[in-house]
Amino acid sequence: MIRIANGQGFWGDWLEAPVRLIEQGPIDYLCLDYLAEITMSILQKQKQADPSLGYARDFPPLIGRIAKRMLDGNVRVIANAGGVNPVACAEAVRKAAPGIKVAVVLGDDVFGRIDEFVAKGYKMADMDTGEPIAAIRGRIQSANAYIGAFPLAEALSTGANVVIAGRSTDTALALAPMVHHFGWSATDWDKLAAGTIAGHIIECGAQCTGGNCQVDWQNIPDMANIGYPIVEAEPDGTFVVTKHAGTGGRVHSDVVKEQLLYELGDPKNYITPDCVADFTTIHLDDIGPDHVRVSGIRGRERPATLKLSISYENGWKSTGTLVYSWPQALEKARAADKIVRGRLASLGLHFDEIYTEFCGVNACHGPVAQACPDPPEVQVRIGVRSADRKAVDRFTRELIPLVLNGPPGATGFGDGRPPVREIVAYWSALVPREEIRTSVEVLG
Repeated sequence: MIRIANGQGFWGDWLEAPVRLIEQGPIDYLCLDYLAEITMSILQKQKQADPSLGYARDFPPLIGRIAKRMLDGNVRVIANAGGVNPVACAEAVRKAAPGIKVAVVLGDDVFGRIDEFVAKGYKMADMDTGEPIAAIRGRIQSANAYIGAFPLAEALSTGANVVIAGRSTDTALALAPMVHHFGWSATDWDKLAAGTIAGHIIECGAQCTGGNCQVDWQNIPDMANIGYPIVEAEPDGTFVVTKHAGTGGRVHSDVVKEQLLYELGDPKNYITPDCVADFTTIHLDDIGPDHVRVSGIRGRERPATLKLSISYENGWKSTGTLVYSWPQALEKARAADKIVRGRLASLGLHFDEIYTEFCGVNACHGPVAQACPDPPEVQVRIGVRSADRKAVDRFTRELIPLVLNGPPGATGFGDGRPPVREIVAYWSALVPREEIRTSVEVLG
C-alpha cells in the first residue's frame, strides 16, 4: 500500500496544506495541482515578458520550506507547477533546495506547433462549437496537450525527489505513483481507471474532506484546520480515501460523492489520456471514521487522440460596483443601472454585452431567488465586454460619478475606477496521440 496525498487544488489554495500533510503523518507521495486553463495563458504572457518566468512561483519556495522533511521521510512530490516553463521552475526549485533531485516532463507545450498541425491537415475544430482553428489563429496565446500519468511515472523512475510537469491532467498526478510503484501496464484498464478516479477524488484538495460541502456543512469539524486528502492505494486498484488523524474536516461517502460529480460529463465515459473510466461502477463503503473504501471500478481503452488546451485573446472587459443602503436600496441600485446604460448609449458606445447583477437580491439564483423587496443593502455590479478597448475604458469612467450625481446613499467606491482587463477565452481541440512526444530531463 502507498499513501498519496494532495496538498493543492489550484494555484492559490491554502499554503499551509502541503506543509501540514508532511508534518502531521506519514505519506509517500505529495501531489500539488496548480493549473487551470486560464492559468496557462497567464503564464505564457509572463514567459513572453520574461523568459525566466511562466511557472507557479509559489512552488519553489514551498519545496525549500519542506525539503528537509521530504528527504527525512522519503516523500516524493509530483506537481504540474511547471506551467509553460517547467525547466525554469526546476532550476528555481534547485536554487531553493540545492539537495533536491528534480525530474522535468517536457513535450506538452505545442504553442509553436499549431501551424505544423494545420499543415498536416488536423482540423483542431473547437470541441464545443465545431468552429475551425482559423477563426482564432492570430490570437492564440498558449497551446498545451493534456498528458497522462505514464510520462510522470517515467520521471519518478529516475529517482527524483520532485517531478515537475506542465499541462498534465489533474488525475495523472495521483495515478502516476501507482503506475510507477505497482508496475501497472498501459493496458491495465480497470486499474488505470481506479487510479484515475482516485486522482479525481483528491484533485481539488479539501473539497473531498468537507470543504465546499453541501451535506451538513454547519457541522463539519474544525474547518480552520481542515485535513487535506490522502489515498491509501492497493496494487489491485482498490483504495481508501482518508486524512491525517486529528485534523479538521470530514471524509464520508456523502462528501466523496459530491466530489465525484465535480466537472463530470458522461459518467460512463470519463475520458483521460490514460483510459476511459466508468463512474457508474464505483462502489463506496464507509469502513470507519474518516475512511471511505472505493472499489469495483472498471475502465476501457484510452482514446487515440489527446486534447489540446488553447487560450486566445477575445477582447476586453471591465466590471464595477457600488453599494446602496436602505431605505429603497434595490430601487436606488436599479436606478443607477438605468442611468449608466443611458449615458453609455448617449455617448454612442457599443458593447458585445452589458450585464448587471444585484448582489444581495438575485445575483446567484436569478428569478428563482426568494423575493426580497426591501433589502437593507444592495451591491449593483455592472460589467461590459467589447473588442474595442477604448469603449470599455470609457465605461470605467461612468460608474463612480454616480456617487455624487446619482441616487443617494452610494458607498463601496473606495477602489475608484474599475480596471480594464483582457478577456482570455478557451478553445479545446484534438490531435492524434502520436503527435505528442514527451521526454524527461533530470537536474541534480
